[in-house]
Amino acid sequence: MKIAIGCDEAAFDLKQVIMEHLKEKGYEVDDFGAEKGEVILYPDVAYKVADEIASGHYERGILLCGTGIGMSICANKVPGIRAAVCHDPFSAQRARKSNNAQIMCLGERVVGKELAKCLVDIWLTCEFAGGGSTPKVERIHELEMEYHNNFA
Repeated sequence: MKIAIGCDEAAFDLKQVIMEHLKEKGYEVDDFGAEKGEVILYPDVAYKVADEIASGHYERGILLCGTGIGMSICANKVPGIRAAVCHDPFSAQRARKSNNAQIMCLGERVVGKELAKCLVDIWLTCEFAGGGSTPKVERIHELEMEYHNNFA
């Protein structure tokens, strides 16, 4: 699985931990985030990673900032993207199983390194369960297309 990862300066250390963890598990990871000491606007990183996923270049993405919230807000502006902030095992699982989120957002100031690795593992091993969630995810797409057609 190809994974795009990105961060701003607030989450550089956590990005390094997660990248190493993913590589140890055999994932292909490309870094779109801040370099050590670089100050970067998280919307630029979130947009780039989300666009790469929406374009089909990567299967999933992980975005990191101080809380994960800003990255999630920005990534969700890209048509076709579902980005979810995950701070506990249940939210990581449901992000995939119920919402088919292609991007996980984490906050370095919210989760510790070991919990972050656990959440990434849960999220990467879960698949969309379909069932009762299917019409909801489809409706998200319909509303997105409706908006795009009305305001583009």
